[in-house]
Amino acid sequence: MFEPSRVLGVDPGVATVGLAVLERGPSGARLVWAGTVRTPARAEEASRLRAIHGAVAGAIAEHRPGSVAVERVAWNRNQVSALPVARATGVILLAASEAGLPVEEYGPLEVKMAVTGIGGADKAQVRSALSRLHGLRGVPAQPDAADAAAVALCHLQQSRMRRVSRLAR
Repeated sequence: MFEPSRVLGVDPGVATVGLAVLERGPSGARLVWAGTVRTPARAEEASRLRAIHGAVAGAIAEHRPGSVAVERVAWNRNQVSALPVARATGVILLAASEAGLPVEEYGPLEVKMAVTGIGGADKAQVRSALSRLHGLRGVPAQPDAADAAAVALCHLQQSRMRRVSRLAR
C-alpha cells in the first residue's frame, strides 16, 4: 500500500452521507472538496443505496483520490440503524473497488483521537480542530461533510503507521 496524497473520506449513512477529499501538501493537509449526499426518506432502500453508490463513484471520478477512508459502523450505538448504515458502507466499498482504490476503515474513536486528541470529542470539537489544530480552510458547516473530512485527515495521518504495522507482521 502506498501513502496517499489525495484521499476521499466518507462518513456513511443512509439519509445523509458525508464526503470530503483531502490532499497532502508540503505544508500539511488541504481540503479539496466536501459535500453531502441526501437520500429521500420515503424512497426504497435499494434506490437510496444506488444513489449513494452513484455519488461516491462520481466523487471518485471527479476528484481522483488515491485511496478511500470510511468511518466504521458503530454497532454498539444503535443496532437498528447500524444495519442500513452497514449496507450503505457496502455500496461505498463497491464504488471504491470498481475504481481500483484501496480502502481503510477507521472507528469513530480512532478518528476523534487523530483529529482532536480526545476520544469523546463531539462534532463541534471535531470541526473546530480541523480548522484550528490542522489548519484546514473551508471546513464545511454540515456535520456529515466535516466528519468525512476528519476521516480523510485521520487516514492521511494513520496510513503510514498502518502500512509499517502490516509489514512488521
